[in-house]
Amino acid sequence: MNDVLTKLLGIWPEIALGTGACFCLLLGLWPSAAVRRLTVVVAAVALLAAGVLTVGQMTDWFSRFSANEFANALNVTTFIKLAVVVVGLLLLGVVASVPDAIPQIASADRVSGKRFEPGDVYRGEFFAFFLVSLAGVMLTAGAGDLVWLFLALELTSLPTYVMVATSRSNLAAREAAVKYFFLGAMAAAIFLYGFALIYGATGLTDFPGIAAYVKAEGLSPLMLTGVVLAVVGIAFKIAAVPMHFYAADVYQGAATPVSAFLAFVPKTAGFVALITLLNLVRIDATGNLPQALLWLLWIIAALTMTVGNTLGLMQTSVKRVLAYSSIAHSGYMMVGLIVGIGGPSARLGNGIAALLFYLVAYGLATLAAFAVLGCIRVNKREADSFDDLAGLSRRQPVLAAIMLISILSLIGLPPMVGFLGKIYLFGSALAAGGLHQPEMLWLVIIAVVNSAISAVYYLRIIGACYFASADSPQTGMEIPHAPARIAAAGIAAFAAIAIGIVGGPLV
Repeated sequence: MNDVLTKLLGIWPEIALGTGACFCLLLGLWPSAAVRRLTVVVAAVALLAAGVLTVGQMTDWFSRFSANEFANALNVTTFIKLAVVVVGLLLLGVVASVPDAIPQIASADRVSGKRFEPGDVYRGEFFAFFLVSLAGVMLTAGAGDLVWLFLALELTSLPTYVMVATSRSNLAAREAAVKYFFLGAMAAAIFLYGFALIYGATGLTDFPGIAAYVKAEGLSPLMLTGVVLAVVGIAFKIAAVPMHFYAADVYQGAATPVSAFLAFVPKTAGFVALITLLNLVRIDATGNLPQALLWLLWIIAALTMTVGNTLGLMQTSVKRVLAYSSIAHSGYMMVGLIVGIGGPSARLGNGIAALLFYLVAYGLATLAAFAVLGCIRVNKREADSFDDLAGLSRRQPVLAAIMLISILSLIGLPPMVGFLGKIYLFGSALAAGGLHQPEMLWLVIIAVVNSAISAVYYLRIIGACYFASADSPQTGMEIPHAPARIAAAGIAAFAAIAIGIVGGPLV
């Protein structure tokens, strides 16, 4: 009982999000449309409460533990929880008006009283799933055993299947959700089987016990097979090769604000799970992973960034471009994972800290880009093609400027946060391996070349916004009233510049 109580006391932020999700469900069934619209306010309050509780946990840890123990906790669990709160608030601004754009919900909002039919609305469910998925990321960061990790990963992913299906009232969204669900189920089966093999090899599910077993007994073939399967299955969460095929179709089929959610939330949970899992199987005091596992991660990283950028060059849809961009950035982030967890002469703090910092940098930039795209309607539909963005700088200069900032950050140009993130990420690899480890040097070279390749399709987006010919702008372009979405995009863009300028000393 004491262990259960201790665990419950450690997940107050997640409890706050779960409580908020319950209130969203209740308010979403209220007969009054004005009360149902308060669900987004409840979601914001729940996120703020989770942030306050996370800061409170930091204060408690600082008073109870040494500086080194506090730093270790802060670097992973608390950093992820704070990042989820901050980026989650911005994402909430981006998705706040998604239910209003669904004809069924809009029609139901116009009636109340006895004529109100609860089955016609799912505003409450949408924001409840939003909070539950974010709680899943937090739980992933605090996972202490294999069962907890599996449940947390699925708690992150399962709500997103519904969010994709219900975000738009067309067949494309439903088709995307079906693809996403079945591929997600296959990935879950793969990494769950890997977890089962890890349990079969060690007889343990708790992480401290597994780590102690590996240090004492070494890594058996059965254990190694389990870790490999787990890595491949979790690759689905981060959209890494060979589990990347769903990304473009799902990002394009879902409503653009939901695509922004998918680009950050499951990816964050996936990388946190990989950090946790791989940290258990470091086979000696220097932190080295088995060579087979190192080369698997190396190959996945190189293929992921190369496949993402190569396929991104071939797209005519901006949403598909951003989807392949998401794949490529997973490849970049795996460089930090390899260095931080198991590279030769591994520097755990540098590699993992660089990865976590880059997650936030990528999240801010891609959130702003999707938010701008979600603010534009062309002939009563969501903007998607490059032609849909033509002349945006003349019609909406603020949105065009936000898009410019986000794209420059994704490319990695100074003074944006993306530049600082890539310097930190690739620099940690060079510091760990340098010229003495050719495989690390080649991985950095592949990453830098891929960053240059990505500039081609990124600059196409900027070109459409700023340099399209005079007769190119779409006559049907309009900007719906979505102040929260525009504000969230503006804050994310401002943060991308501010952190890029002042973040160097803080990093």
